[in-house]
Amino acid sequence: MKDQTTTTPSTLTPTYETSSPQEGQQRETVIRFQLENEVTHPAELMKSDLVASASANLPGGEIDLAKMECGGGSNKLGQLYFKVRHNVEKSTLNITVVRCQGLPARDSNIGSSDPYVKLQLLPDKHHKVKTRVLRRTLNPVYDEDFTFYGIGENQLQSLTLHFVVLCFDRYSRDDVIGEVLLPVNEALEEMTDSVDSNNTADNGNHSGALLFRDIAPRSHKMRTHGRGELLVSLCYQPQASRLTAVVLKARNIPRMDMTGLADPYVKIYLVHNGQRVAKKKTHVKKRTLNPVFNESFVFDLPASATSLDNISLEFLVLDWDRVTKNEVIGRLELGGAKTIGTALHHWNEVLNSPRRQIAEWHKLKD
Repeated sequence: MKDQTTTTPSTLTPTYETSSPQEGQQRETVIRFQLENEVTHPAELMKSDLVASASANLPGGEIDLAKMECGGGSNKLGQLYFKVRHNVEKSTLNITVVRCQGLPARDSNIGSSDPYVKLQLLPDKHHKVKTRVLRRTLNPVYDEDFTFYGIGENQLQSLTLHFVVLCFDRYSRDDVIGEVLLPVNEALEEMTDSVDSNNTADNGNHSGALLFRDIAPRSHKMRTHGRGELLVSLCYQPQASRLTAVVLKARNIPRMDMTGLADPYVKIYLVHNGQRVAKKKTHVKKRTLNPVFNESFVFDLPASATSLDNISLEFLVLDWDRVTKNEVIGRLELGGAKTIGTALHHWNEVLNSPRRQIAEWHKLKD
């Protein structure tokens, strides 16, 4: 592929080629990129969310077995070790996922996990690659290479590495352990510094340099920011024994990925006598913190429900993810004995004004 000479950062569209490893070799995935339209620089959006940590200078990439046995430090989610290299002449970016250590046990039955690592280059979050799953280990060693073609030197400043460490689950969605984010330029500088400090003569390949970062909780952002608000409209039709809910829009949704955006959608449950008896959901709104849905849903009440006394509606706002579990952003319950504040006021208005659509904003809760 020819070296890119454009002067503006661009969205990268990949095709994938996976090679089967020979004995004693690393597994390698090649991702070839073509340039499309311009992207915005995500550095300021991600600045407050990056996990600061020192790089590890391990000559020859040797693994510290003593650290692996004791769990490798005080971070309860463990550490991720990796390498980053850029070839200017070939316009290639190579990331090696080396290993993790000190991961938490997600399977309480066996006291272990089945971990793997997912990698993407931000800000283009839709294209992901991942390592193989390693069974029953808290210290997995991958040594897997991922090569991205078509990345010129001028594009590096706009790209960020996003690693997500997950635990494979055969029967449900895979469990997110945590994530690591690092701007590509920063990673390359650390790789160079590591080589210089070790006086490693590797002709620019940085084969002896190894970086690590503490794995951070994926949902830590919501503990310091609000969960946003949801505007819903309700209409109760007693004669038809129906309850209509209109999900209008949401605002101030917290950032759920490191592009500074989210992919929100809303699930609605009709609850009767404490049991969920019906479910509806909106479409996913991509890359927005202020989604507009304007979607209406009609719930037929159970035959035994002659009023709304034992009826409630539960709203879940979630962040859609192509690979991992869709994460709950916030909740809202209208109706039921626990309803208070604006939710109680809204529900009473609906009860007192049948056949009228009544809309109100509500803050999302845990």
